[in-house]
Amino acid sequence: MKEFGNKRTGMDLSSLGITEAKEILWNLTPAELVEAALQNGEGFLTDTGALMCDTGKFTGRSPKDRFVVRDENTQDSVWWGDVNIAFEPAKFDALYQKMVAHLSGCTLYVRDAYAGAHPEYRLNLRIVNTQAWHNLFCNNMFLRPSAKELETITPDFTIICAPEFEADPAVDGTRQANFAIINFSRKMILIGGTGYAGEMKKGIFSVLNYLLPHEKNTLSMHCSANVGKDGDTAIFFGLSGTGKTTLSADPERGLIGDDEHGWTKDSVFNFEGGCYAKVIDLTREKEPQIWDAIKFGAIVENTRFIEGTRTVDYTNKSVTENTRTAYPIYHIENAVEPSRAGIPKNIFFLTADAFGVLPPISRLNKCQAMYHFISGYTAKVAGTEVGVTEPQTTFSACFGAAFLPLHPTRYAEMLGKKMTENNVNVWLVNTGWTGGAYGTGSRMKLSYTRAMITAALNGALDEVSFVKHPVFGVEMPESCPHVPADILNPRNTWSDKEAYDHKANELARSFIKNFSKYADFANDEILAGAPEVAVEV
Repeated sequence: MKEFGNKRTGMDLSSLGITEAKEILWNLTPAELVEAALQNGEGFLTDTGALMCDTGKFTGRSPKDRFVVRDENTQDSVWWGDVNIAFEPAKFDALYQKMVAHLSGCTLYVRDAYAGAHPEYRLNLRIVNTQAWHNLFCNNMFLRPSAKELETITPDFTIICAPEFEADPAVDGTRQANFAIINFSRKMILIGGTGYAGEMKKGIFSVLNYLLPHEKNTLSMHCSANVGKDGDTAIFFGLSGTGKTTLSADPERGLIGDDEHGWTKDSVFNFEGGCYAKVIDLTREKEPQIWDAIKFGAIVENTRFIEGTRTVDYTNKSVTENTRTAYPIYHIENAVEPSRAGIPKNIFFLTADAFGVLPPISRLNKCQAMYHFISGYTAKVAGTEVGVTEPQTTFSACFGAAFLPLHPTRYAEMLGKKMTENNVNVWLVNTGWTGGAYGTGSRMKLSYTRAMITAALNGALDEVSFVKHPVFGVEMPESCPHVPADILNPRNTWSDKEAYDHKANELARSFIKNFSKYADFANDEILAGAPEVAVEV
């Protein structure tokens, strides 16, 4: 067995049972990995120098094939159900042995990395890949140890990812041939049957979403974060289509990170060392930072070239609408390194309310913040997904239900506690519709949304008067610099005020219905944040 690369003296993979690989390539540089990927036929170079690869059959995560091993350590702590599907320890052990046997004779790419830019909360990782471009993805997405650190690093968690290895559901206990299984006791993630690289990224996010709140009393968050020149940190929560990436990318503020963070007693820190951004319909005018980051060392997934060129056609949806790029955070000019800043002063919950009900910006009290955090609301509009022909409510607990090993109320209670301890402002920002629902009203102007967020960040909204929304109870400013006052109260933008009242109560009932599955676990403070539905005659 040949070995090559930069690794700790005496370190090998025998502790994983891997002793008969064809060769093991340790911690290769991005240039070496790109070269290997091209030699292996894993991708192509674009005219910007990025590596273009396909993920195969799966162009996104497969939530129904993501499992957590249920044993004495996780039995009473994990939130079991559709999100965290239980897997038997014995089945995991048997599948693990089959994977190890499969790796015999393979060329393996091994990377030592870590998650967590705060040294006290760092999780050392070892990733074993059968594909070079997957190893480059991990180099981009996780934090990169120095050469000196590689001499002493010991992994806390291991990922083994072999897309070509498929499970036998009848024997192995999986739902189908692909799988992603987290074992907290063995500190390991097994991924097989899928080439979607995001399974590795989100697997470690799920691990941190368990370890940090459960063992470190630290809030883990699915959010972006930036920091101003005066050290004021802001964090942005929001589901797909709400503008999270766009609104947190501010050339006047430093980027801490775009997706995953922890909130300790003294700071907010990025879990990752890179960004994994959607690129469908990407243009330099719309997203200059992302556009400029797609250069040598970056990856673009499931994209296609303009015919006869090596230029990526970002409008091409022939493979999937979930086309993405993965690049190291230092490709962003205003990135903060190390990716850490102080306690946030402002938190933004972004929603694209397609019903035109929620205010363009409103201030939430502690109870409302916890309630809306658990709700994680936005709306899908026609054309965003197959079968969506009219606006539909979408709720995802804590704006990331798919990655929560603990019950959502645990994270919400931690958020409420931190609000009290740090006097943080929480704002609900509607980037969706005004003047009526989708099809009648119009989308909120991005310039207005930016102006409202700027006013919240610079304290301008601290100087204005507020009025309560009659149904949701949130506080709406009566004025905001550079924003027309008549759009700040959504009811005023509807020509038919009774129709607005009806739609507001209808949306409130959707919130209450969705929250019913969490209500038995929620404390009185959280429950007090619910909207009040009027009795309609």
